[in-house]
Amino acid sequence: MRTYLVTGGAGFIGSNYIHYMFKKYGDSIRIINVDVLTYAGNLENLKDVENRDNYIFIKADITDKDAISKIFETYDIDRVVHFAAESHVDRSIKNPEVFVQTNVLGTAVMLNSAKAAWELPDGGYKPDKRFLHVSTDEVYGSLTNDDEYFYETTPYAPHSPYSASKAGSDMLVKAYMDTYKFPANITNCSNNYGPYQFPEKLIPLMINNCLQGKNLPVYGDGKNVRDWLYVEDHAKAIDMVQEQGRLFETYNIGGHNEKQNIEIINIIIETLREILPDSDPRKAHITKDLITYVEDRKGHDRRYAIAPDKIGAEIGWKPETMFKEGIKLTIKWYIEHEEWMKNVTSGDYQKYYSEMYKD
Repeated sequence: MRTYLVTGGAGFIGSNYIHYMFKKYGDSIRIINVDVLTYAGNLENLKDVENRDNYIFIKADITDKDAISKIFETYDIDRVVHFAAESHVDRSIKNPEVFVQTNVLGTAVMLNSAKAAWELPDGGYKPDKRFLHVSTDEVYGSLTNDDEYFYETTPYAPHSPYSASKAGSDMLVKAYMDTYKFPANITNCSNNYGPYQFPEKLIPLMINNCLQGKNLPVYGDGKNVRDWLYVEDHAKAIDMVQEQGRLFETYNIGGHNEKQNIEIINIIIETLREILPDSDPRKAHITKDLITYVEDRKGHDRRYAIAPDKIGAEIGWKPETMFKEGIKLTIKWYIEHEEWMKNVTSGDYQKYYSEMYKD
């Protein structure tokens, strides 16, 4: 039975990845989920797998060397999928040190622990061991021209503390691959959306606010462009890179779904009005009148767009979920899981929301 160590598996992308892997491989794999359970890590995301015999949850911080080393000593880990990271740009502007601690130091601990467990006396590694570091397109900075795209060879130019910390973690992985021939890959993905996403991110934030009749805060002129990737397509890509990708390579994973932020918000309003029955009293207040422009984010990158040519040519992956379909699936999920939304938006999140968007 192949054993996967998934860091940050209680978060948005991590939990969707775990669901995808059990759906694909069933009882033929074992998954160990390591998560410290910050505000964005929620075990409710994994309720339907928590009783599986081939699933283990361990509450631990990836910066804790002793805890991570013990996991590698206790279990024969074959695959590491390293999602765990602080990932919200606004939070990184407020508190950058936390991002450096988790994203850079935490990645160093993961690399060192895996290297110690897998390395052989001759400097090689046990067979069929692989480490995948999940990163972001934000490390590449911002595109200025409409015909430009991020490629694996695009120079890094991070602008926020978040993207700088992810760039730092990517460089560590690259250094381990170059220096120690450590069996790893890096993936850089575009903006993900789908079920279980914490509602500080654009799409779930706007869905939640629409359903509650709250204002929809839009940074600047709302014309910042992002490439949107449905989260299950991302999970599939990660699995394919681990099994078919060339070691030591970076693969960009993009959705071919470029949209301005204001477009996204208008699509959410229109889709909610389409999905909700006329008898639902919330439908009446879900209009464009809710849109409220707020002061632009500091260092706000104008456009991200990934060219997933390499992963398509080498591995045969391509995004399968177009935005029109994916956003409907996502909105329906949030409507059907409003109790989940209420649970995750209580307490500290509400304080944070007020601080971020009060102006």
